[in-house]
Amino acid sequence: MSQLPDPVRERLSQWKVFGAEHAPLPAQATVDVAIIGSGAGGGITAELLAQAGLSVLVIEEGPLRSSRDFKQRESEAYPELYQEAAARKTADKAINILQGRCVGGSTTVNWTSSFRTPAGTLAFWQRQHGLQGFDVDAMAPWFERAEQRLSISDWSADPNPNNGVLARGMAALGLPAGRIRRNVKGCWNLGSCGMGCPTNAKQSMLVTTIPAALDAGARLYVQTRVQELVHDGRRVQRLICQPVGLAGDAQGQPCEVRARHVVLAGGAINSPALMLRSALPDPYGHLGRRTFLHPVVLSAARFDERIEGWDGAPQTVYSDHFLDTQAIDGPLGFKLEVPPMHPLIMSSTMAGFGQALQGDLAQFPHSQVLLALLRDGFHPDSPGGRVRLRSDGSPELDYPITAALQDGFRRALLAMAEIQFAAGARDAMPLHELAPPYRSWAEAREAIAQLPMQPYLTRVVSAHVMGGCALSPVPELGVTRPDGRHWQLDNLSIHDGSLFPTSIGANPQLSIYGLVTRLASGLARQLQAG
Repeated sequence: MSQLPDPVRERLSQWKVFGAEHAPLPAQATVDVAIIGSGAGGGITAELLAQAGLSVLVIEEGPLRSSRDFKQRESEAYPELYQEAAARKTADKAINILQGRCVGGSTTVNWTSSFRTPAGTLAFWQRQHGLQGFDVDAMAPWFERAEQRLSISDWSADPNPNNGVLARGMAALGLPAGRIRRNVKGCWNLGSCGMGCPTNAKQSMLVTTIPAALDAGARLYVQTRVQELVHDGRRVQRLICQPVGLAGDAQGQPCEVRARHVVLAGGAINSPALMLRSALPDPYGHLGRRTFLHPVVLSAARFDERIEGWDGAPQTVYSDHFLDTQAIDGPLGFKLEVPPMHPLIMSSTMAGFGQALQGDLAQFPHSQVLLALLRDGFHPDSPGGRVRLRSDGSPELDYPITAALQDGFRRALLAMAEIQFAAGARDAMPLHELAPPYRSWAEAREAIAQLPMQPYLTRVVSAHVMGGCALSPVPELGVTRPDGRHWQLDNLSIHDGSLFPTSIGANPQLSIYGLVTRLASGLARQLQAG
């Protein structure tokens, strides 16, 4: 695969890329628009604004890597492409959070699952948060535009055995399951999406909108952290940028950027953190609060046949049965999906240690895992978390595991074990420190009903962070206006998942693509008009 064309490397000499091994960062720069972050929100915005004729600078804290660098090795991918080497955790270390930190952000390392924002979520935002004009009909053309741009379509290939377990188990129980749409073009079905696509099939920001923006004249700073937004309480006046190494350590002298408009697209942990670090106006105390995950619990099972969960497209089957059968503001519903299985990420997620863990890993080719993605932020007892700053100014997310979450964990673990046994598993084991392999559904049902769902015993992970800078119709209720502009700073917009008032209830990349396509199109018209 190292002999395949690498369009990023082939065009690099024609682009204006600065930082790290590229051209030195200029001490000062002035542009129409500075965009902080190059993921789902930053990439969409960069392309639309650059093609509108505006001078655009994209500033990315992570490195520029491309298909030639993606060798399907966990030992290389996690330190280079993920926040905190794929070891970012909540403040109490109870939840592991996977987020990208490279050009393309999480779109470079996600598993390509593409869902529109569920109709029930949009209706809840309108009913409970006053967001008018964001209903299904209003958002449909923006989703369609994003889907066409990023080749989001049905995945016609048969699911791999890992995903096939979910389809087979749901069918055996008479419950519905569906196929996940993916943003791929010419996919090789390798299964290593989380380590960067070595064939450029994944239509991430790395190979779509960022190259298009650079082709249109945009500039890109890499391995550059925006340390502070200097402002006067009404406008952002300049950005203080710090060159950093791969580990995030400061390297070299800071530089300064001045922009007519600033777009913050660093994600729902880093964007609120930068705003907090910069002491931006927050008169109603909403900044960084009501930050939501989709907390995920997992159930492992072993089969007589080989599953080889590392091989084949990683997420192609899902079920919303346990979302659709719950009131949206009732006990937390959950979406069922299937994660890919790679040795490092699985061994660090599975419960147990020493000889017991070694024994489980010896069965790795026969192992299968389901995940349940909990819909947080709708129940009265699910207020989410809060982004705050450590003493060195770096961000952390405080995320209490409430009683509502613990109830959801138990129901999800029960549902997944039943599905795995229905699919023919010889044993099933919730990823929980006190759970051995159970040999039958009856044994699992009785035991899981008694397991304590408290932190550290229950393995909880997440790859989706949302909220903290919520859209709101009035400044008293949120951080950002419905058009994406900050309520207090005239020349600051937020274009990422931090805008959502709750979690989505589905993998959020297409929700971000659609929403930001709408917001960035409006911003382009406003800036062109002067």
